[in-house]
Amino acid sequence: MSEPPIDGSESAKERLDAYLRRQVRNGNYYFKCKFIAEELDLSAYEVGSLMTDLRDSATDLEVQKWGNARATTWYVQHR
Repeated sequence: MSEPPIDGSESAKERLDAYLRRQVRNGNYYFKCKFIAEELDLSAYEVGSLMTDLRDSATDLEVQKWGNARATTWYVQHR
């Protein structure tokens, strides 16, 4: 497990987790990493990598990776 940031700010994974939880309050959420990366101050690659981690670790969110032609679409909902 990585150490929390020294300056007290949220880690990238915490920012993504909080963002997704806000988005699924009103139902299912579909997105491509490149469209949310700037809002989270991350690269699309970083978001995709973190999504894989969240898919494996989140117990109250269902996270699915959908097939892609050029960019992966992610689907998130509450379990």
